Amino acid sequence: MPCWKFTIAYDGSRFAGWQEQPGLRSVQRVVETAWQEITGEVVRVTVSGRTDAGVHALGQVVGVETNSRLAGAQLLSGLNARLPDDVVVLQVESAPNGFHATYDAVSKQYRYTIYNSRVPPVLERHQVWHVSKRLDVEVMQRAAEALVGTHDFSSFVVAKSRRGSMVRTITSLGVNCVSVDRVGPSTDRILFDVVGNGFLRHMVRILVGTLVWVGQGSRPVSWPAKVLAARDRRAAGRTAPPQGLMLVQVDY
Repeated sequence: MPCWKFTIAYDGSRFAGWQEQPGLRSVQRVVETAWQEITGEVVRVTVSGRTDAGVHALGQVVGVETNSRLAGAQLLSGLNARLPDDVVVLQVESAPNGFHATYDAVSKQYRYTIYNSRVPPVLERHQVWHVSKRLDVEVMQRAAEALVGTHDFSSFVVAKSRRGSMVRTITSLGVNCVSVDRVGPSTDRILFDVVGNGFLRHMVRILVGTLVWVGQGSRPVSWPAKVLAARDRRAAGRTAPPQGLMLVQVDY
């Protein structure tokens, strides 16, 4: 059966997450509904990873098996004509038989954005986490180095999600600051770019929340390494709010 691979972007602000849930608006439901409208098929698509409520995507990957004879260009235009304005299909590609967007993924990149200013954002409020206390980016970058590599990330996962192996590999974790031109108080946009072979539920958000405590001076640079070694969620910092997180890219 022919397989297609879609790259999609969405604003997660008004979604209950990727996964379909009774009575709630999900990205999965609107994508599958649009597919049914243009092909007549009822399908269950596969996805590189299920984003939570409020989380965004710039490069989410979706896979589908189909009997439809529509060409890629027709699928692209047809889906975008029927999807709501907070979801868009960026690319449609033919995929190998048996392609599975979840299991075939080898690497993912997430970006978390903090709006570091005394005054909160208005236009960006659904895409960033506002942190009013000044953060030391250099200190957070040094602290992040202990988290790169292959580790047991039990301290960085929602307790109720602890099933199977907690071992994951982070290949890079960058913390960078971009100054923003604003009238009034100084503002920085702090970007946490994380690349790895897979992520546990809330893992990136807990990593960020932990590093923020270091950046605020509440914990020493050596603390994230101790959190990692503890293998206990209670040892880590808070879970950063969902709106600052974006799935940027998935590699296969």
